[in-house]
Amino acid sequence: MIRRSLAGRVLSWLLPLLAVALVLPVALSHALQDDVLAVLLSAIIVLPLAAWAIHRGLRSTRSLFRALSGSVNSYRDGEYNFGIHWQGSDELAELVRSHAALGEVLREQRQTLVQRELLLDTMVQNTPVAMLLVAPGGDGVRRVVFANVAARKLLHGGWKLEGQDYDSLLSASPVEMREALARSGDSLFAIGSEEEDGEEQVYHLARRNFRLNGRPHELLLLRLLTNELRRQEVMTWKKVIRVISHELNNSLAPVASLAHSGAELVRRGKHERLEEVFGTIEDRARHLEGFIRGYARFAKLPQPQLQTVHWRGFLEGLRRQIGFQLEMRDADVEGRIDLAQIEQALLNLLKNAHESGTSADGVSVRVSRLPGWVRIEVMDRGTGMNDAVLQNALVPFYSTKRNGTGLGLALTREIIEAHGGRLSLHNRDGGGLCVAIQLPDAPAA
Repeated sequence: MIRRSLAGRVLSWLLPLLAVALVLPVALSHALQDDVLAVLLSAIIVLPLAAWAIHRGLRSTRSLFRALSGSVNSYRDGEYNFGIHWQGSDELAELVRSHAALGEVLREQRQTLVQRELLLDTMVQNTPVAMLLVAPGGDGVRRVVFANVAARKLLHGGWKLEGQDYDSLLSASPVEMREALARSGDSLFAIGSEEEDGEEQVYHLARRNFRLNGRPHELLLLRLLTNELRRQEVMTWKKVIRVISHELNNSLAPVASLAHSGAELVRRGKHERLEEVFGTIEDRARHLEGFIRGYARFAKLPQPQLQTVHWRGFLEGLRRQIGFQLEMRDADVEGRIDLAQIEQALLNLLKNAHESGTSADGVSVRVSRLPGWVRIEVMDRGTGMNDAVLQNALVPFYSTKRNGTGLGLALTREIIEAHGGRLSLHNRDGGGLCVAIQLPDAPAA
């Protein structure tokens, strides 16, 4: 603790010397009768004493500067549990107070940072997602930089992974995981159970690359999806059962009623109405047959048999089956598609467009070429879709129509994705819906 001010310390030693410096030349001049010699002698005596006094007076100041320098080094090392005190109200006191305030701020920030790091580490270590950070080491070998508890359990029996050779670690992992990690990008993969009747485990792999301190790093995230997929599968089956039960009841209840009515008519000898009864039964049976056929087609969609097609000629042929306006600037756009499947997909979309409440001439198809893609947009000027319907429109068995099966858009998406394409929906400005299809462009011959 440094208590005296700088000015007081220096003056306490310097004032007596100043008094000596003033009195000594006078005394020496009387004694030596020579003013110049007296001044020289007084300088020889006074200057060393003054230097010694200044050095003595600044001793505490030097101690203060050493303390400040030591505190800066301690701040750099992350130590903040000390203080410096300086009495007085001069500039040095203000410097000490500012330094103390800086130390307090750094101490609080360090405590906050430690708490945040602890919270982040707790969250990362306890997340069920396996997290693995990989980076090349100094020897060029890719090594594990960080792994949380889930990653240790999944890949190393719960043992520490940091510093392990990543490629050696993969060689000991299941072949399905090894193949998924060898591929680029995100993916889904399943690992079979070692037990004969065990259930396979489904994982989602996500990977991100970034640079840290000039070195490339790769973050791998492995999430177990088996339970979630099982829940989704149960929900899907429940929905399928509800839809099928509803459709069967709608068809079988009238058939049973009409069969009973037909039997009554036969018993009474009124055969003239039997034709009407049997005709209605036939209609309901055919409707039910078509419904079941639609489900079978969705469940057993074959692989596309690709062949080269000129889009303008293909779409002109489609216009003879259902009306729409064609917008196509390039006449020579080609593609490789399964003609029957793409025709069925576009017919589904065009039928929905005509049923959307738009006028007959409000349905249009626009074809444009993008780099590596052909974009086909089926547009209408109907009522469009609200947010909830847009989010669920592509989900199998979801339908807003009273007699809909919810398979039209879902089947269309399956066909487009089987061709390596994408399908999306959005509402149009001014009203209506646009269903956009992107299919890979035909490679140049």
